[in-house]
Amino acid sequence: MSYLIQSWTDHERNQVSFPDRLESLEKTIRFLKENRLSVMNILTGISLHRSASYEVDAAISTLEGAIHEVLTHSPPQLNRMVVFMPSNVILYSYVLYLLVPSLFVKEMHFRPSSQVKEQLIRLHQLLQDVHRLPIKIQPISQRKFIKQHVSEADLIVFTGAYKNAEEIKLQLNKEQIYLFFGQGVNPFIVGPGADLESAVSDAIDIRLLNSGQDCLGPDVLFVHESHLPTFTEMLTRKLDSLTFGDNTDAEADWGPIYYDSPLELASQYLHRHHSDIVRGGSVNFRKRIIEPTVLLRDFEENFEIVEFFSPVFNVVRYCDEDKLIDLLRSGFFMERALGASVYGKADNVVDVLKKRHTVTINTTLLSIDDGNSPFGGYGPMANYISYNGKLSFKPILVSQAVGECLRGER
Repeated sequence: MSYLIQSWTDHERNQVSFPDRLESLEKTIRFLKENRLSVMNILTGISLHRSASYEVDAAISTLEGAIHEVLTHSPPQLNRMVVFMPSNVILYSYVLYLLVPSLFVKEMHFRPSSQVKEQLIRLHQLLQDVHRLPIKIQPISQRKFIKQHVSEADLIVFTGAYKNAEEIKLQLNKEQIYLFFGQGVNPFIVGPGADLESAVSDAIDIRLLNSGQDCLGPDVLFVHESHLPTFTEMLTRKLDSLTFGDNTDAEADWGPIYYDSPLELASQYLHRHHSDIVRGGSVNFRKRIIEPTVLLRDFEENFEIVEFFSPVFNVVRYCDEDKLIDLLRSGFFMERALGASVYGKADNVVDVLKKRHTVTINTTLLSIDDGNSPFGGYGPMANYISYNGKLSFKPILVSQAVGECLRGER
């Protein structure tokens, strides 16, 4: 008998809708630990080796914390759940949106993103043979998935574009719980007195996560004028020292781009703003490579912020904290408020950001990533909960959201 099963008392088991499924989760944990290479072979089809390795670790950690999470939030039993899966972090998402909820949802159906359908089918087949849970993959069009499965679901999880999320929400009834996970700008701010060695290292780590193809990456970096020359010099020098490799290379710091849209968006963006490029800037469509690129512009300019999954460092010099705060309070940032990272002395900026964002101080958003805790921000385009005719904008954890919705605690 496993340590997870042994750790449950009879009283705790009775508090969970499907306690017999604990053994399935334990088998999955053991499989991920003992067959890491098999899982990595699938994940590196779309992700850099370093990112895929982190994803496996995060998946295991989340499964190990599933018991405590479900006991803490006590979600009532649901009959059916449907999930529109994201196009990245497919293993982590499989755990977050399917395996953990299996402790309180009777039956689950999920649709893979068309961009990673082949990989997610392979991953599901691999894990399904282990856990044997009532989780069914539906590799069909989004329209068919909605028509055939959404209307009967108690819980719907949608990951993707805000516009698509809104279209689906209009087709739901108020008794259905609808959880939307989008993306944010995730501003990275380097204020006066910042430890530049740490700020530069962290900026590279988070922006180059999976070669830039991760939703935690910052789409803009605001750097105080007192630090700009040194920050930029350190950033470009460190980028020059990084190693390129394919996704199977465990030593690679960055690699090729898997998704089509970043290649197109990055090339167009860099062409429009070629005069601002101070490092990199090349895009190789044949080899699917976007060179880590640094753009440098001034706060007073009419600079453009684009949300794309690319290794692009959009560095903006600022000198007036009040003007920066006004920008962070603008509709563009508030609507997309998800995460933010602040380095150095910028207390007023932190106070403003904390009202709508999940904020890290002198560390990255990745450092607080915990699959058993709510994550996100308070922007409607970043994430929301819809139930009983009401919308809630706040960080989301599936088990917590279900528990609060059905107990009327929101």
